[in-house]
Amino acid sequence: MTLGLPFDPAMAAPLAVFLGIVFATFVSEDLTCVAVGLLLGTGQVTWPVGLGGCFVGIVAGDFGVWAVGRTAGSGALRWRWTRRLLPAGRLAEVEGLLCRHGGRAAVVSRFLPGTRVPLFLAAGILGACWYRLLGWALVAALVWTPVLVVTVALLGDAVVGPLVRASRVGWVLLPAVVAAVFFGLRVLPKFGTPVGRAALAAGVSKLWRWEFWPAWAFYLPAVPWYAWLSVRYRGPTVWTAANPGIPAGGVVGESKADILARLPREWTVPTLLIPAGDTGPRVRSALAAVAERGWAYPLVLKPDAGQRGAGVKMCRDAAAVEKYLRANPDPVIAQPHHPGPFEAGVFYYRVPGEATGHIFSVTDKVFPVLVGDGRSTVEELIWAHPRYRMQAVTFLTRHANEATRVLAGGERFPLALAGNHCQGTLFRDGAHLVTPELERTIDAIARSFEGFHIGRFDVRFSSEEEFRAGRGFAVIELNGATSESTNLYDPSWPLWRAYRTLFAQLAILFRIGRENQRRGHRPTPLRDVLALVRAHYRDRVADPLAD
Repeated sequence: MTLGLPFDPAMAAPLAVFLGIVFATFVSEDLTCVAVGLLLGTGQVTWPVGLGGCFVGIVAGDFGVWAVGRTAGSGALRWRWTRRLLPAGRLAEVEGLLCRHGGRAAVVSRFLPGTRVPLFLAAGILGACWYRLLGWALVAALVWTPVLVVTVALLGDAVVGPLVRASRVGWVLLPAVVAAVFFGLRVLPKFGTPVGRAALAAGVSKLWRWEFWPAWAFYLPAVPWYAWLSVRYRGPTVWTAANPGIPAGGVVGESKADILARLPREWTVPTLLIPAGDTGPRVRSALAAVAERGWAYPLVLKPDAGQRGAGVKMCRDAAAVEKYLRANPDPVIAQPHHPGPFEAGVFYYRVPGEATGHIFSVTDKVFPVLVGDGRSTVEELIWAHPRYRMQAVTFLTRHANEATRVLAGGERFPLALAGNHCQGTLFRDGAHLVTPELERTIDAIARSFEGFHIGRFDVRFSSEEEFRAGRGFAVIELNGATSESTNLYDPSWPLWRAYRTLFAQLAILFRIGRENQRRGHRPTPLRDVLALVRAHYRDRVADPLAD
């Protein structure tokens, strides 16, 4: 069989043919291997040149992609938007995955078109365990190249014909093939270990444990309700007028320090705003202010415009404060750590014109704590716990240095300090904490803030009895219009009850916004709301993983 080429490769210098094959693989490895196999079958190329050229070209391509990522891509990690999308905690997680599964990923990517370039680019950028990835890529090429080239060389048209015909319908079978490969490589091996089985159980149970659904999935059924409220109250952003005393009602990016300064000092945790600025003077000024106030460590530091507990860190000494400020150039607030040990979210509202406000809900926050058995490591205890395994990645990333430590019998090991669901805290409905005395106190605090009508007070306290009596608590944050009545994440609730609470909260928010609009307060236009959201998430650099 001849290929009808306009030149005779046998007449060319072997080195030129070899290099031609190498460079051809940079365009298409598989097509080059098929073409070389046909040439080998007709004797137009020698075996060392043909097979060697394919192998060297494939390996050089893999190593070259990795080298591009290493030399040109590592600097991208210092870009502001890259640090926002891939903070230090997320990078550590990805590096850990590459170190644990890089070899297997390199082999699998050899058989899944379109996966090798992003894999090797990412490995080059991170530079993590590169020897394992490239070593297994070499092994995969040693297997793949001879199998493809020799099969085509020996069988010729008997192989090429079916390959051509299969290419016409391969797109139909590709999803099934990918699913089968994924199941075989990712799912089946997990059945062999307790940790693997726990991870599978956690993944499957997320289908019905809705408190762990992604925010977009949980809020999707609320879209028609939001649309109806927009029609009823004559505007999709009328709710931004609900809190005239907070920019845009508290959509996103509002200053926590400014809001706390509007509340009675005796009811808030002391708060220090640390503005953005040059790192050295900023650190010295912050430490001097802490010393001047006589605050004792530990301190809690967090972004002044944070969301969902992102960037909340416990700093136990001056060195930790300096490290935090160097990593977080945006405005930050510092607070003395309130010992608690209890924390709650009190969702409050007052309709304009009404004499008093109301507590819509109270969320009782339960912080995750491991209890040692004298045998199991921190990682094993996390995976063995029916709830903690649901957020095992968060916990193990946060406590990576402690994952292999065996806890003594009865030893308590806190997994999270930030009172946020996405950081690992359990939210329960705290209706048992609501009393007329507490409602009067919360209403008095809220009414002292002119222009505030709806939002959630996050508070800490040391005694439930005192809290129920409306005493002995301190406000650590006040969130505005987009805050949630977080008791809806109570895992004991049926899903319909959670949505009933969410829909009622949205209806109150729109109603208050409309009442304030009638009093002359203008809602924020939709384009400005979207600009605020984009600006906040574009400029945010805080690590989403909190302590």
